[in-house]
Amino acid sequence: MNTITFPLLNLELNINKTAFEIFGIPVYWYAILIVVGILIALFLCKKQDGKYGIKFDDILTLSIILIPISFISARIYYVIFSLEDYQNIIDILNVKDGGLAIYGGIIGGLTVAYIFCKKRKIDLLDLTDYIVPFLALGQGIGRWGNFINVEAYGTNTNLPWKMGIQIQNEIQYVHPTFLYESICNFIIFIILNKISKKRKYQGQITYYYIIMYSFIRMIIENLRIDSLMLYNLRISRSFIVCIICSILYNNSKKRK
Repeated sequence: MNTITFPLLNLELNINKTAFEIFGIPVYWYAILIVVGILIALFLCKKQDGKYGIKFDDILTLSIILIPISFISARIYYVIFSLEDYQNIIDILNVKDGGLAIYGGIIGGLTVAYIFCKKRKIDLLDLTDYIVPFLALGQGIGRWGNFINVEAYGTNTNLPWKMGIQIQNEIQYVHPTFLYESICNFIIFIILNKISKKRKYQGQITYYYIIMYSFIRMIIENLRIDSLMLYNLRISRSFIVCIICSILYNNSKKRK
């Protein structure tokens, strides 16, 4: 049971990571929120059937392959940069307390999507333009799994919207960075959804997503205390990706 407080709202929550059990097997809120994010994204994808020449049937077929691969690659990415936290294969396979990295999921997903597009003769940028608004929405929903697991929070703060969590039997007030990113992802979804209605060239929506998401992660990573590290480098501080995509975006505009 996790105790979480929001003094500004005079709110104290006691949240169990387990939502319910089926035949003695626990079902965690973390998993439920991920599934809800996926289902909502697929539902909205269906409403866009035919956009950019992409059929929803292709999206559904791709999802059956892409979702488990993305999940596995997100876990592998996280574990690689947190090896000191894992003693054996059982620990690595145990994801009930979280431990998924979105960049790993995107890498795995893009690899699957590239192969899928080659076989189906679909333009990859058309496909990613179709998908990324709903990817942002799913990320925004999934971040609430971090809230329930009391992870992906930030440094100590006294700001009015601070979040209180229990650390070593003491309530400490921290930045609710999960909330920052969730809100930003919802905003990205709204912006991309609007832009997608008047797309000017292939890849425009994809570049916008990468630029905006990289930018917010670059800022939020400065506040988080659990960033994945490579020596002294925060792996998710993605300003380089942001710059590269900005260049690609500008070059694409010139080719219009």
